[in-house]
Amino acid sequence: MRRPGPRLFGVNASEIPGTAVGAARRFAGGAALLLRGIGLYVRSPGLMLLGVVPALISGAIFVAAYAVLVFFVNDLAVAVTPYADDWPATARSLVRVIAALAFLGLGGLLAVLTFTAVTLVIGDPFYEKISERVEQRYGGAPDTVEVPFWPSLRRSAADSLRLVALAAVFGVPLFAAGFIPLIGQTVVPVIGAAVGGWLLAVELVGSPFYRRGKRLPDRRAALKVDRPTTLGFGVAVFVCFLIPLGAVLLMPAAVAGATLLARRSLGQPITAG
Repeated sequence: MRRPGPRLFGVNASEIPGTAVGAARRFAGGAALLLRGIGLYVRSPGLMLLGVVPALISGAIFVAAYAVLVFFVNDLAVAVTPYADDWPATARSLVRVIAALAFLGLGGLLAVLTFTAVTLVIGDPFYEKISERVEQRYGGAPDTVEVPFWPSLRRSAADSLRLVALAAVFGVPLFAAGFIPLIGQTVVPVIGAAVGGWLLAVELVGSPFYRRGKRLPDRRAALKVDRPTTLGFGVAVFVCFLIPLGAVLLMPAAVAGATLLARRSLGQPITAG
């Protein structure tokens, strides 16, 4: 008699294609890198707390901006749905609630990504030090390239602007899809988290790649080799950053976890020797 295989979410794992199981495991492994980053954060509180300072500055700015969006979101929903003015009250209210949720969703996606970009630029020296400390823990970075501070800052800012622009390109169709009843409130947020997670992962691994003389295209190419792991890490960070104060408190841990992700994607050890 054949013994049934282990069950995953109520389904026999033997009935799931091996590639799907492997991808799910790698996705979970990517999310675990954030947990390891949090562990490194806890073990080095003095250094990591320095990374909270730029996050607090950015956080105050973005909380204020999002509060303004929330305050005016009903007016924005009315402005983009003039065709509903003559509809019955129930239908008019429904379409405008959907519009308001679409605005808030787009605002959340852009806020998380721009928060990360701005915070990394503001706190570049702090996060560079955190990333270096993580690298030293696991054997250092081979072929390190010394880049002066100002050129490094300009290059980081330019790459961050490119990623924010890319986020806007994806955000506009997701915003439009948010108006579709049911799909806009279920499928679209999942796609938004995946897109946002990928862009966050690409953004956060910048420091270890710069340290090796590699630019944005190199980051993308390296991370694409194992998309599930990259997405697992990025989506975990994205979801945590949506929690109030999550982005501020976890930004240093996300940088530490991203350094592990970068080392893994480059084939370098992420376990202490």
